Amino acid sequence: MNKIVITIARSYGSGGKTLGKLLAQDLGIPCYDRELLRLASDDSGINEALFGEVDEKKRVSLFKTTKPYTGQVLPPESDGFVSDDNLFNLQAKIIKELAEKESCIIIGRCADYILRDRKDVLRLFFYAPLEDCLVRAHELSGEPEKELLRKIQKIDKYRADYYKYYTGNDWNDTRNYDFCLNTASMSYEKLIDVVKSYIRICGW
Repeated sequence: MNKIVITIARSYGSGGKTLGKLLAQDLGIPCYDRELLRLASDDSGINEALFGEVDEKKRVSLFKTTKPYTGQVLPPESDGFVSDDNLFNLQAKIIKELAEKESCIIIGRCADYILRDRKDVLRLFFYAPLEDCLVRAHELSGEPEKELLRKIQKIDKYRADYYKYYTGNDWNDTRNYDFCLNTASMSYEKLIDVVKSYIRICGW
């Protein structure tokens, strides 16, 4: 397989995170999810907990506000060095460095937009109907359906607002991605086969 960087955006409960990790194992390449927070912390010297506080969510009102990512990183002496925006920029820097050096899978965090100018990137979006997301989420946590419904709606809103703020685009707009896949009623084994078939079709 030629060098490939796969970005995965996913609705909560669609199984996208698990699918990404299983796909990485199958392809023999690294998968980066929350590991990105540690790498950004190590690179910048900023406490990892600060990256975790803004991980795929914004702490300010997003009403009619966007600030699409441009690649600028503020220096340590800057007043805004630990601002939410610079924390995003520092994480984006790590994403770009990983994409430059190796085949890998990157989950969430606007990676599809950050790497939009690269030719070796495959942008995937995984989603499922609400009832299927509830089933998958319950299998993982065992939480009551009422609580899971609120959790799914909250997390998907966080992800949508975060994506809109840093990209100016809508998170669930299919035009942002190369391949969108409804994960409902398919096993992870079957889903991996479907994605690998698409990868082969694309010539990787």
